[in-house]
Amino acid sequence: MCEIVIRHAEKTDVAAVHHLFTLPEVIRNTLQVPHPSLHMWEERMHPLPSDQRQLVACIDGRVVGHLAMHIPPRPRRSHTASFGICVDPAFGNRGVASALLSEMIDLCDNWLRVERIELTVFVDNAPAIAVYRKFGFEIEGTAKGYGLREGEYIDAYYMARLKAG
Repeated sequence: MCEIVIRHAEKTDVAAVHHLFTLPEVIRNTLQVPHPSLHMWEERMHPLPSDQRQLVACIDGRVVGHLAMHIPPRPRRSHTASFGICVDPAFGNRGVASALLSEMIDLCDNWLRVERIELTVFVDNAPAIAVYRKFGFEIEGTAKGYGLREGEYIDAYYMARLKAG
């Protein structure tokens, strides 16, 4: 098995991240809209706002996963983070999502004073839900009609992980 390298996203990664978000499977399971422009991703990734961190997962130098994390600057929510993640379906079931989540959790727990990590996930995305549960995320509620996908409103789970201890 090839080694998965997790690192901070760089300006040179914009085209690769843009490519990930053009994949039908990624669009289906995120809140992205089909046909994203490269320009939009250039603006989204650089300069990176101070309340965000972006990681990429690479195998053999190829970007195969992306995680964007937001930490609110407001004092009463600065102990929380939310994130979005995607993995190239061609590299599914190889530990890419787990590697990205593990690195994000290490950053939150040990470097960024984050006590609570939050996410939303479509209720029918069983593989994602399974990996989130593996890392201690729990379902806290269901948002009915949360997001439009292929002409239908889909429910989503609110999930969160609290720092142990």
